[in-house]
Amino acid sequence: MVEDGRRRASGGVREEEDGEQASEEDEDEKRWVRLPDGALDHDCHRTAAAAAAILRKRKREREKQRFLDEEPPVSDRRRRHRPIATPEKKKSPVRSGLSRRSAMAIENRQDGKVKKRKHGKEGPEAPASKKVKPVSSKSVPKGVDKSRLQKQRKQSNYKKPDAGNEKQQPLTKKERRLHAKELTEVRKQKRKRHYTLEQELAHLWEKMRQHDIAKEERSRLVTEALKNMKGKISEIASSHVSSRVLQTCIKYCSQAERDEVFGELQPHLLKLASSTYAVHLVKKLLDTASKKQLAAFISSLHGHVASHLRHMVGSVVIEHVYQLANATQKQELLMELYSTELQLFKDLVSTKESRLVDVISKLGLQKSLVIRHMSLVIQPILEKGIVDHSIIHRMLVEYFSIADKSSARDVLQQLSGPLLVRMIHTRDGSQVGMLCIKHGSAKERKKIIKGMKGHIGKIANDQYGSLVLVCVVSVVDDTKLVTKIVMREVQTILKELVLDKNGRRPLLQLLHPNCARYLSPSDFTALNSSIPSLCSKDALEADSRAESADANELGDKKADTEMAEVEHDEDGNPDEVDHSINGGKKDPLIRRRELLVNSGLAEGLVDVCIENAGELIASNFGKEVVYEVATGGADGILHPTLDDKINSLHEAIAALAAQPKSEDTKEEHVLENFHSSRTIRKLIVDCPSFAVTLWEKALKGKCRTWAQGHSSKVITAFLESSDSKVCELAKKELQPLINEAIIKQPEAKIAKQ
Repeated sequence: MVEDGRRRASGGVREEEDGEQASEEDEDEKRWVRLPDGALDHDCHRTAAAAAAILRKRKREREKQRFLDEEPPVSDRRRRHRPIATPEKKKSPVRSGLSRRSAMAIENRQDGKVKKRKHGKEGPEAPASKKVKPVSSKSVPKGVDKSRLQKQRKQSNYKKPDAGNEKQQPLTKKERRLHAKELTEVRKQKRKRHYTLEQELAHLWEKMRQHDIAKEERSRLVTEALKNMKGKISEIASSHVSSRVLQTCIKYCSQAERDEVFGELQPHLLKLASSTYAVHLVKKLLDTASKKQLAAFISSLHGHVASHLRHMVGSVVIEHVYQLANATQKQELLMELYSTELQLFKDLVSTKESRLVDVISKLGLQKSLVIRHMSLVIQPILEKGIVDHSIIHRMLVEYFSIADKSSARDVLQQLSGPLLVRMIHTRDGSQVGMLCIKHGSAKERKKIIKGMKGHIGKIANDQYGSLVLVCVVSVVDDTKLVTKIVMREVQTILKELVLDKNGRRPLLQLLHPNCARYLSPSDFTALNSSIPSLCSKDALEADSRAESADANELGDKKADTEMAEVEHDEDGNPDEVDHSINGGKKDPLIRRRELLVNSGLAEGLVDVCIENAGELIASNFGKEVVYEVATGGADGILHPTLDDKINSLHEAIAALAAQPKSEDTKEEHVLENFHSSRTIRKLIVDCPSFAVTLWEKALKGKCRTWAQGHSSKVITAFLESSDSKVCELAKKELQPLINEAIIKQPEAKIAKQ
């Protein structure tokens, strides 16, 4: 047993030696660890785990040293400076790493006598073991004066704990909230340099932003706030509270004070433009800035436009400046995105060369370098999803005009999906959307249409988004997908779309495609645009020939039929010119029938027109949908499937016209309303079945009543009809009115006679 103790003692000695060796290694590792910032020396090949252990050890040592360096309370100073002498304890071998039994054996051997363990008495009469008394917190070491110690504790604000209430009472909810608020205030004061100033400004802001405050009092508060902030505006502008105060001050301050604030912030505007809270202040400053100040800010953006567009917050400022800038300044901002050469030689480009193709040809730039530079600008923007701004939409349109096939395909693939829905609210954005739909593959078109799910109503009511839907129903061959996503959502808001200026466009495109009455020349230009690198040469030549032929046809018609145009303009019906929209392999008539008739959209549309005939026919936009539905659509697409429902619509309009003329009613009669009277006149001329129904149910024997005002156009329309049966119906009753000069005979009939 003694030998076993020796072995274990020698083991303990070895462990102590190993510990000393480890401490030497720690000292060695301290030489390659940087203390100030905790970084590692890259020239050393130590592991990160060892470095982390050393740093933790250093941290513990610093905390220990900091605790020792702290100023002790008055009551403890005497105790620290005059330590109490205690009897020196015998070092136990247990500390050296030996077990308790081995240590006891070694101690007995050193004493030279074997100590026997004392056994207590067993049985019920055995005395209870003595409990060790705990050391009282009130015990005072020997040699310390109790009265003097109590006096020092009183001087050091020492709070004696309650003997009976050592456990603190729990705080109430209100007390906890107040305590947390106090701690928050303390932390903010330490963290924020101008915390007190911000609190004062917030107090003033609560007064100045009230609506019922007098102008003089508000001006005084604004002046006081600006005076307190003077010289510190750039430091506090990024704060959530201070930026709001500054916005209110700029809104209500004088022009001189506003110029002073702009002058103080001008060197810092680029930095503030990327701040989450200061961005609103920068936009407010730009809104109230003079032309000179705006030009100065745009010039300060030189070389920083692309970097700010890649920033989620900074891009908002660039877009805001782009909207406020004139044509020259917009061109200057765009040149920053095209090429580094254009940044240097932007003065050589005038506003006449607004297209990038013209700029490249004028300056003789290498197209490949421009494409490469623009790709580097566009890719990070698309990856971050910053596609809501019109300046980015314009850049994409110009990029597609010069991009090679592979580059254009890459961008098309990135845009296909939900990203495109966020772009089609601008003119250039909708053009990008139509290019993606026309040149995208079937898979990419499917992604685009699926991305529109849930947004069809908003897209259809938008000025430029409606053109994208027109392109979808004109180009996409997957009619099942379009029916499932687009048409199902359109059917739920049919009345709203019919009465909306933009919402009716997709419906009219299905009823009467490519009609110049419903789409402007700029709309046709956007719908027929294409990416040059993705189109064949034959297709481009065919497009140019078609455009020139359309222009010649329009010129000839205008020269030959001037009088007819004047009459049509009076009635709100300009000449119709059909324009074809390229794209899609399916027969357009089959595509229209599948989307309009087979999907059930046409049936729902006719029902809406019947139920709201009076409201729709008297509206400026709904009348055109009613006209197309009542005539059966172009190429008779609604016949013969919906003949019964179309006849019901004719009867509904005739029932409105059959109502008696009354001067007491506030609502205009359908034959006297400006819009409805002209729509009914067109229906009489173009739809003989409607003319017969209207004559039999509403106008027979009542022509003299409606022979004056807007209703006279409805009466004379029976004589203008190309159907002889319609003319014969009304000729007998209208001839006396013509003889009496109450109504005029149409000029076309006079020429025939």
